[in-house]
Amino acid sequence: MSNDPKRFLRYLEAERKASLLYRQLAETVTGDRAEALIELADIEDAHAEHWLEKLAEYGVDIPPAPMVLDPADQKLVNMARATGLNSVLGTLEENEGANAGMYDDEPEALDSMPVDEREHAEVFRSMMQGAPIPTITYRAAKSSTGYEPWHKVDTSGSVRAAVFGISDGLVSNTALVMGFAGASLNGSLDNGTVLFAGLAGLLAGAFSMAAGEYVSVASQRDLFMREIEKEATELREKPEEEAKELELIYRAKGLDRAQAKAVSDTIMSDPKAALDTLVREELGLNPDELGSPVRVAISSFISFTIGASVAVLPYVFLQGSAAFYTAIVAAVIALCVVGGLVGKFSGRGIVFSAMRQLLWGVGAAGVTYAVGSIIGVTTG
Repeated sequence: MSNDPKRFLRYLEAERKASLLYRQLAETVTGDRAEALIELADIEDAHAEHWLEKLAEYGVDIPPAPMVLDPADQKLVNMARATGLNSVLGTLEENEGANAGMYDDEPEALDSMPVDEREHAEVFRSMMQGAPIPTITYRAAKSSTGYEPWHKVDTSGSVRAAVFGISDGLVSNTALVMGFAGASLNGSLDNGTVLFAGLAGLLAGAFSMAAGEYVSVASQRDLFMREIEKEATELREKPEEEAKELELIYRAKGLDRAQAKAVSDTIMSDPKAALDTLVREELGLNPDELGSPVRVAISSFISFTIGASVAVLPYVFLQGSAAFYTAIVAAVIALCVVGGLVGKFSGRGIVFSAMRQLLWGVGAAGVTYAVGSIIGVTTG
């Protein structure tokens, strides 16, 4: 390793270019991928700041930051805009992989930098495979000082399934019942027909949603298990590389080189403990909480049934207009309650979420009621 401080200029240029590239790529996508790219750009900026400080410390003139991408990077952005981010993920993963060891022997680099660079390649690899974006060690360190990570995940899926189940059951079955009620009030259907339609919609929807959630969570679990099996294979075939990754992870967490190596050696001496640790630290997965398809399916079935029963129950105990107007009042109250709870848990705002849920529910019910009324008049 050369002692010439001008080598920091090469590091600075690489980090600046990467940050600019990731920020422009983030504009081509939304959601988790956009957040991940922005987070990667923030990390590159932090690395660049470190090299700026080093250059200033050694009295080296600092060049201005680039304002436009170089031709190769601009080509990647153009391709992502034209054909989607997936078309450039292979190149991004390859580039990050090639630069993964850039700071391994650099004494002036922060301990977190080698881990950050390796995990950048892992982020793009996960995007290519459609796997969950892994937790980045640099980001995890920020979380301990008060920042939130990208995701707060209900790994079992039961809470998500329950929320969607109640909401879906409430909106879909209320709309169904209102459609039949519209025809009934015009004299073409009796109360029993409306009740039968509501119960049929309840059962069909509950079983359908339970089956869908089961398949979804089972597929996700299979994907997680595949990633764990791949990690186990790497551990068997490349134990030295995995040991080095563990050492770098613990260096990034604050241990010095000797302590990190000691911890890594201790963990690697027990293959089971090594796999568990690598899965948690490298993949960001908890092997004990990969999701239960059966639990999620049951949760979906019960929650859909609860939501779907709101507009049906009045027709069990009441007749005609009394049942109709009671169903409307019950549905409005339930829509506001469910929307408010979703807003409270998501942080979106109780009033906003309640009104959004109410508008969608009323809109769906209003359309089906109007259609039912037209059919009732036509066939009556």
